[in-house]
Amino acid sequence: MTFLVIGGTGIDTVVPVADLPVLGADSARPRGPIVDHVSHTGTCVALALRALGERVSVIDTVGDDEPGGRVRAAFAEWGIGLRAAPAPAGTRRAVNLMSPDGRRLSLYDGRDVGGYRLPVEYYRPLPADVRHVHVTIMDYARHLLPGLRAAGVSISTDLHDWDGENPHHRDFALGADIVFVSGVQLADGAAERILAEGVATKVVVTNGGKGADLFTRDGVTHRDAADPGAPIVDTNGAGDAFAAAFLSAWLSGAGDDACMDRAVIAGAYACTAPVGAGSFIDRDTLTAR
Repeated sequence: MTFLVIGGTGIDTVVPVADLPVLGADSARPRGPIVDHVSHTGTCVALALRALGERVSVIDTVGDDEPGGRVRAAFAEWGIGLRAAPAPAGTRRAVNLMSPDGRRLSLYDGRDVGGYRLPVEYYRPLPADVRHVHVTIMDYARHLLPGLRAAGVSISTDLHDWDGENPHHRDFALGADIVFVSGVQLADGAAERILAEGVATKVVVTNGGKGADLFTRDGVTHRDAADPGAPIVDTNGAGDAFAAAFLSAWLSGAGDDACMDRAVIAGAYACTAPVGAGSFIDRDTLTAR
Protein backbone atom coordinates (compact mmCIF):
# COMPACT_ATOMS: atom_id res chain seq x y z
CA MET A 1 0.00 0.00 0.00
CA THR A 2 1.39 3.40 -0.99
CA PHE A 3 -0.67 5.34 1.57
CA LEU A 4 -1.57 4.51 5.14
CA VAL A 5 -4.15 6.51 7.10
CA ILE A 6 -4.06 6.31 10.90
CA GLY A 7 -7.25 7.13 12.82
CA GLY A 8 -10.42 8.95 11.90
CA THR A 9 -13.12 6.34 11.31
CA GLY A 10 -16.67 6.51 12.66
CA ILE A 11 -20.31 7.25 11.94
CA ASP A 12 -21.67 10.64 10.88
CA THR A 13 -25.32 11.48 11.33
CA VAL A 14 -26.04 14.29 8.86
CA VAL A 15 -29.00 16.56 9.68
CA PRO A 16 -29.96 19.16 7.04
CA VAL A 17 -31.20 22.31 8.82
CA ALA A 18 -32.72 25.54 7.55
CA ASP A 19 -29.93 27.71 8.96
CA LEU A 20 -27.07 27.89 11.43
CA PRO A 21 -27.21 28.50 14.31
CA VAL A 22 -30.36 26.49 14.92
CA LEU A 23 -32.69 28.71 16.97
CA GLY A 24 -36.36 28.91 17.78
CA ALA A 25 -38.76 26.29 19.06
CA ASP A 26 -37.79 23.15 20.93
CA SER A 27 -38.45 21.05 17.83
CA ALA A 28 -38.13 21.52 14.08
CA ARG A 29 -38.31 19.54 10.87
CA PRO A 30 -35.06 18.99 8.98
CA ARG A 31 -34.80 20.15 5.37
CA GLY A 32 -34.38 16.56 4.25
CA PRO A 33 -33.88 13.06 5.62
CA ILE A 34 -31.50 12.45 8.50
CA VAL A 35 -28.86 10.04 7.18
CA ASP A 36 -26.09 8.00 8.77
CA HIS A 37 -22.79 7.55 6.92
CA VAL A 38 -19.63 5.59 7.63
CA SER A 39 -17.36 8.60 7.50
CA HIS A 40 -15.08 10.89 9.57
CA THR A 41 -11.83 12.41 8.38
CA GLY A 42 -9.65 9.31 8.04
CA THR A 43 -12.35 7.45 6.17
CA CYS A 44 -12.84 10.33 3.75
CA VAL A 45 -9.11 10.75 3.09
CA ALA A 46 -8.89 7.02 2.32
CA LEU A 47 -11.94 7.13 0.03
CA ALA A 48 -10.61 10.18 -1.79
CA LEU A 49 -7.22 8.50 -2.34
CA ARG A 50 -8.96 5.34 -3.54
CA ALA A 51 -11.03 7.37 -6.02
CA LEU A 52 -7.78 8.79 -7.42
CA GLY A 53 -6.47 5.28 -7.99
CA GLU A 54 -4.07 5.26 -5.04
CA ARG A 55 -3.43 2.16 -2.93
CA VAL A 56 -4.45 2.90 0.64
CA SER A 57 -5.13 1.13 3.93
CA VAL A 58 -6.30 2.33 7.36
CA ILE A 59 -5.41 1.61 10.98
CA ASP A 60 -7.76 2.72 13.76
CA THR A 61 -9.79 1.74 16.80
CA VAL A 62 -13.35 0.53 16.20
CA GLY A 63 -15.91 -0.47 18.81
CA ASP A 64 -17.42 -3.91 19.28
CA ASP A 65 -20.85 -2.43 18.66
CA GLU A 66 -23.40 -1.97 15.87
CA PRO A 67 -21.74 1.19 14.48
CA GLY A 68 -18.40 -0.63 14.51
CA GLY A 69 -19.90 -3.47 12.53
CA ARG A 70 -21.07 -0.95 9.95
CA VAL A 71 -17.58 0.54 9.73
CA ARG A 72 -15.97 -2.85 9.18
CA ALA A 73 -18.56 -3.86 6.59
CA ALA A 74 -18.16 -0.60 4.67
CA PHE A 75 -14.38 -0.93 4.44
CA ALA A 76 -14.74 -4.51 3.25
CA GLU A 77 -17.22 -3.38 0.58
CA TRP A 78 -14.87 -0.59 -0.54
CA GLY A 79 -11.89 -2.92 -0.71
CA ILE A 80 -9.85 -0.74 1.67
CA GLY A 81 -7.80 -2.67 4.20
CA LEU A 82 -8.68 -1.87 7.82
CA ARG A 83 -6.64 -2.94 10.83
CA ALA A 84 -9.19 -2.32 13.59
CA ALA A 85 -8.09 -2.44 17.21
CA PRO A 86 -10.88 -2.69 19.81
CA ALA A 87 -12.06 0.78 20.86
CA PRO A 88 -12.54 0.70 24.65
CA ALA A 89 -15.44 3.18 24.68
CA GLY A 90 -17.05 2.24 21.38
CA THR A 91 -17.11 3.58 17.85
CA ARG A 92 -16.80 7.34 17.34
CA ARG A 93 -19.91 9.27 16.37
CA ALA A 94 -20.73 12.76 15.15
CA VAL A 95 -23.90 14.69 14.39
CA ASN A 96 -23.33 17.19 11.58
CA LEU A 97 -25.86 19.99 11.11
CA MET A 98 -25.75 21.16 7.48
CA SER A 99 -27.17 24.50 6.30
CA PRO A 100 -28.33 25.13 2.70
CA ASP A 101 -25.22 27.22 1.94
CA GLY A 102 -22.88 24.39 2.89
CA ARG A 103 -21.93 25.52 6.39
CA ARG A 104 -21.56 22.79 8.99
CA LEU A 105 -21.73 22.44 12.75
CA SER A 106 -20.22 19.12 13.85
CA LEU A 107 -21.07 17.70 17.28
CA TYR A 108 -18.22 15.22 17.69
CA ASP A 109 -18.22 12.33 20.16
CA GLY A 110 -14.67 10.95 20.04
CA ARG A 111 -15.23 8.37 22.80
CA ASP A 112 -11.79 9.28 24.13
CA VAL A 113 -10.20 7.19 26.88
CA GLY A 114 -7.38 8.96 28.70
CA GLY A 115 -4.01 7.28 28.41
CA TYR A 116 -5.08 4.80 25.73
CA ARG A 117 -2.27 3.41 23.57
CA LEU A 118 -2.75 1.55 20.30
CA PRO A 119 -1.50 -2.06 20.75
CA VAL A 120 1.82 -2.40 18.94
CA GLU A 121 0.70 -5.35 16.81
CA TYR A 122 -1.69 -3.09 14.91
CA TYR A 123 1.01 -0.80 13.55
CA ARG A 124 4.20 -2.88 13.55
CA PRO A 125 5.24 -3.82 11.03
CA LEU A 126 3.70 -1.22 8.74
CA PRO A 127 1.81 -2.64 5.74
CA ALA A 128 4.25 -3.50 2.96
CA ASP A 129 5.36 -0.75 0.55
CA VAL A 130 3.85 2.15 2.54
CA ARG A 131 5.57 5.38 1.47
CA HIS A 132 3.37 7.99 3.14
CA VAL A 133 1.30 8.05 6.35
CA HIS A 134 -1.53 10.51 6.97
CA VAL A 135 -2.04 10.80 10.74
CA THR A 136 -5.33 12.11 12.12
CA ILE A 137 -5.31 13.92 15.44
CA MET A 138 -6.47 11.02 17.62
CA ASP A 139 -4.66 11.25 20.96
CA TYR A 140 -3.20 7.76 20.61
CA ALA A 141 -1.75 8.66 17.19
CA ARG A 142 0.64 11.29 18.59
CA HIS A 143 2.63 8.50 20.23
CA LEU A 144 3.21 6.83 16.85
CA LEU A 145 4.90 9.85 15.24
CA PRO A 146 8.49 9.17 16.38
CA GLY A 147 8.32 5.56 15.21
CA LEU A 148 6.88 6.56 11.84
CA ARG A 149 9.66 9.08 11.34
CA ALA A 150 12.25 6.45 12.26
CA ALA A 151 10.68 4.11 9.70
CA GLY A 152 11.56 6.60 6.97
CA VAL A 153 8.05 7.32 5.65
CA SER A 154 6.78 10.83 4.97
CA ILE A 155 3.99 12.07 7.24
CA SER A 156 1.04 14.44 6.86
CA THR A 157 -1.68 15.55 9.25
CA ASP A 158 -4.80 17.71 9.28
CA LEU A 159 -5.20 20.00 12.30
CA HIS A 160 -8.75 20.97 11.25
CA ASP A 161 -9.97 24.08 13.12
CA TRP A 162 -6.85 24.56 15.26
CA ASP A 163 -6.46 28.02 16.77
CA GLY A 164 -2.67 27.89 16.77
CA GLU A 165 -2.50 27.49 20.56
CA ASN A 166 -4.40 24.36 21.69
CA PRO A 167 -1.69 21.99 22.98
CA HIS A 168 -3.56 18.87 21.77
CA HIS A 169 -2.52 19.67 18.20
CA ARG A 170 1.08 20.68 18.82
CA ASP A 171 2.77 17.27 18.44
CA PHE A 172 1.01 16.75 15.13
CA ALA A 173 1.77 20.28 13.91
CA LEU A 174 5.48 19.92 14.63
CA GLY A 175 5.87 16.24 13.73
CA ALA A 176 4.48 16.09 10.18
CA ASP A 177 6.16 16.90 6.87
CA ILE A 178 2.95 18.33 5.37
CA VAL A 179 0.40 20.06 7.60
CA PHE A 180 -3.17 20.93 6.59
CA VAL A 181 -5.18 23.28 8.78
CA SER A 182 -8.40 25.27 8.48
CA GLY A 183 -8.06 29.03 8.63
CA VAL A 184 -11.37 29.45 10.46
CA GLN A 185 -9.79 29.99 13.89
CA LEU A 186 -6.08 30.00 13.05
CA ALA A 187 -4.06 32.77 14.69
CA ASP A 188 -1.93 35.05 12.54
CA GLY A 189 1.58 33.69 12.14
CA ALA A 190 0.70 30.10 13.13
CA ALA A 191 1.63 28.63 9.74
CA GLU A 192 5.00 30.36 9.85
CA ARG A 193 5.62 29.05 13.38
CA ILE A 194 4.95 25.49 12.27
CA LEU A 195 7.58 25.87 9.54
CA ALA A 196 10.05 27.45 11.94
CA GLU A 197 9.62 25.08 14.89
CA GLY A 198 8.67 21.76 13.29
CA VAL A 199 9.82 19.46 10.51
CA ALA A 200 7.16 20.54 8.00
CA THR A 201 8.20 21.86 4.60
CA LYS A 202 4.63 22.70 3.59
CA VAL A 203 1.69 24.11 5.56
CA VAL A 204 -1.62 24.42 3.72
CA VAL A 205 -4.25 26.73 5.20
CA THR A 206 -7.72 26.15 3.74
CA ASN A 207 -10.45 28.79 3.83
CA GLY A 208 -13.47 27.16 2.19
CA GLY A 209 -14.95 29.36 -0.50
CA LYS A 210 -12.04 31.80 -0.19
CA GLY A 211 -9.53 29.23 -1.43
CA ALA A 212 -6.30 28.07 0.19
CA ASP A 213 -2.75 29.21 0.88
CA LEU A 214 0.37 27.07 0.75
CA PHE A 215 3.12 28.28 3.08
CA THR A 216 6.70 27.17 2.47
CA ARG A 217 10.05 28.63 3.48
CA ASP A 218 10.12 30.26 0.03
CA GLY A 219 6.85 32.17 0.47
CA VAL A 220 3.10 31.78 0.06
CA THR A 221 1.13 30.37 -2.89
CA HIS A 222 -2.59 31.23 -3.04
CA ARG A 223 -5.33 29.42 -4.94
CA ASP A 224 -8.89 30.63 -5.24
CA ALA A 225 -11.59 28.03 -4.64
CA ALA A 226 -12.46 26.09 -7.80
CA ASP A 227 -15.88 26.22 -9.45
CA PRO A 228 -17.61 23.04 -8.21
CA GLY A 229 -19.51 22.78 -11.50
CA ALA A 230 -22.78 21.94 -9.71
CA PRO A 231 -24.78 23.17 -6.70
CA ILE A 232 -23.19 22.68 -3.28
CA VAL A 233 -24.94 19.80 -1.54
CA ASP A 234 -22.68 18.71 1.34
CA THR A 235 -19.33 20.11 2.46
CA ASN A 236 -18.52 17.08 4.63
CA GLY A 237 -15.32 15.54 3.29
CA ALA A 238 -14.28 18.55 1.18
CA GLY A 239 -11.16 19.22 3.23
CA ASP A 240 -10.26 15.53 3.16
CA ALA A 241 -10.67 15.45 -0.63
CA PHE A 242 -8.43 18.53 -0.85
CA ALA A 243 -5.73 16.87 1.27
CA ALA A 244 -5.90 13.58 -0.63
CA ALA A 245 -5.53 15.22 -4.03
CA PHE A 246 -2.63 17.35 -2.77
CA LEU A 247 -0.85 14.31 -1.31
CA SER A 248 -1.44 12.17 -4.40
CA ALA A 249 0.06 14.88 -6.61
CA TRP A 250 2.96 15.56 -4.23
CA LEU A 251 3.95 11.92 -3.88
CA SER A 252 3.98 11.59 -7.68
CA GLY A 253 6.55 14.40 -7.85
CA ALA A 254 4.26 17.30 -8.85
CA GLY A 255 5.28 20.84 -7.97
CA ASP A 256 3.49 23.16 -5.58
CA ASP A 257 1.33 24.79 -8.26
CA ALA A 258 0.05 21.47 -9.58
CA CYS A 259 -0.59 20.15 -6.06
CA MET A 260 -2.69 23.21 -5.21
CA ASP A 261 -4.56 23.14 -8.53
CA ARG A 262 -5.58 19.53 -8.07
CA ALA A 263 -6.45 20.04 -4.40
CA VAL A 264 -8.89 22.93 -4.92
CA ILE A 265 -10.61 21.07 -7.77
CA ALA A 266 -11.01 17.91 -5.67
CA GLY A 267 -12.26 19.87 -2.67
CA ALA A 268 -14.89 21.70 -4.71
CA TYR A 269 -16.05 18.50 -6.41
CA ALA A 270 -16.65 16.81 -3.04
CA CYS A 271 -19.21 19.51 -2.16
CA THR A 272 -21.54 18.51 -5.00
CA ALA A 273 -22.75 15.17 -3.60
CA PRO A 274 -23.63 13.71 -0.19
CA VAL A 275 -20.51 12.45 1.54
CA GLY A 276 -19.71 8.84 0.72
CA ALA A 277 -17.73 6.65 -1.63
CA GLY A 278 -19.29 8.32 -4.67
CA SER A 279 -18.58 11.92 -3.67
CA PHE A 280 -14.85 11.99 -4.47
CA ILE A 281 -13.31 12.84 -7.80
CA ASP A 282 -11.53 10.21 -9.88
CA ARG A 283 -8.20 10.73 -11.60
CA ASP A 284 -9.60 11.09 -15.14
CA THR A 285 -12.17 13.70 -14.13
CA LEU A 286 -9.58 15.60 -12.10
CA THR A 287 -7.15 15.60 -15.02
CA ALA A 288 -9.85 16.84 -17.39
CA ARG A 289 -10.80 19.70 -15.08
